[in-house]
Amino acid sequence: MTSQKVTFTSTGGEALAGRLDLPDTAPRAVALFAHCFTCGKDVVAASRIATALNGLDIAVLRFDFTGLGESDGEFANATFSSNVADLVKAADYLRTTLAAPSLLVGHSLGGAAVLAAAERIPEVRAVATIGAPADPAHVTDLFAGDRSEIETSGEATVQLAGRPFRVRREFLTDIAAQPQHERIAALDRPLLVLHAPGDLIVGIDNAREIFDTARHPKSFVSLDDADHLLTDRGDAAYAATVIAAWADRYLPSTPPPDGDTPAEPGTVVVTDTGTGRFTQRVTAGKHLMIADEPRSVGGDDAGPTPYGLLLAALGTCTSMTIRMYAERKGWSLRSTTVTMQHDRIHAEDCANCETQAGMLDRIRREVRLDGDLDDEQRARLLQIADKCPVHRTLRSEIVIETTEAQAAP
Repeated sequence: MTSQKVTFTSTGGEALAGRLDLPDTAPRAVALFAHCFTCGKDVVAASRIATALNGLDIAVLRFDFTGLGESDGEFANATFSSNVADLVKAADYLRTTLAAPSLLVGHSLGGAAVLAAAERIPEVRAVATIGAPADPAHVTDLFAGDRSEIETSGEATVQLAGRPFRVRREFLTDIAAQPQHERIAALDRPLLVLHAPGDLIVGIDNAREIFDTARHPKSFVSLDDADHLLTDRGDAAYAATVIAAWADRYLPSTPPPDGDTPAEPGTVVVTDTGTGRFTQRVTAGKHLMIADEPRSVGGDDAGPTPYGLLLAALGTCTSMTIRMYAERKGWSLRSTTVTMQHDRIHAEDCANCETQAGMLDRIRREVRLDGDLDDEQRARLLQIADKCPVHRTLRSEIVIETTEAQAAP
């Protein structure tokens, strides 16, 4: 991954400072990120999301809006409409220098901005928002006590996140006139809404309104106990990996490098995402998954653990094998639920185990059979559970060969 400083011109003629994060290989797609109100391009959420998307060979442009960070101009001269227009200008810059963005990601008011800008960037294939307000005017609640002065005097200095900012009457007028509901209803792109139920800045009802208004395909992911700014790096990493995994299906597929052939069936590729200490991207054919470790051992809990995936493999194989056998016999099996648990026990505590010393792994499997089955049929299906291919693999001698792959040029 490499990061380049870039500059392009805003709608008002100011120089806007950006950072273009590029993957190590030729990007298959480009994303455009919009930061939160009064934040900047270098906030934790922006950098983490850029890293996660780079891991999927997606380039990311994040930039400071007018009067913020390293960008020129005065914050007081900016409005919501000018920020949306600058997102379109950023897309124009990408279109002429790299490629037009196919993914828009926005945080807080930046989420509202990407929802508004999507219709003006035809190449966009998907949109993701983090803690976004359903109505951009929600942001005025942050300085509600100064609103009267702004309307009377034309402007006022307000305190936002512990810093002074000048806000003008034009900002209030502009943001109150935004047809955001109509924009969301007409989005016509896949939408991912991420929001924390306990968000104290932008309440969870905003996520519900956005989700209810948008058309399918749409998805909602809870950010659990994260704060609005995702100041905890684990929360930022989780949001980043979710966005990366979700967006992958809507963006162009990564072509195999010259001379390479697509992976053979049965091949699984595991790669560091770069967003956390242990977070891994697991690609099985056209399917993408995330694996991680819990926070108690230094992970970000962005996905199941390796043992969780192992139990999932055995559990799904068990259920599928039971289903196939019941169908072949014509038995009335409505559903199967397999509950898996893994732990380690002392060998001396296992009466039926060959190992008599030290520790050994134990997998407990509970199978619930729902259907009009007699006792003999239920007993037979439990016997069939032991016949699943993954079960047989785990019980047989396994040879694991490890070699070092040649580094990519």
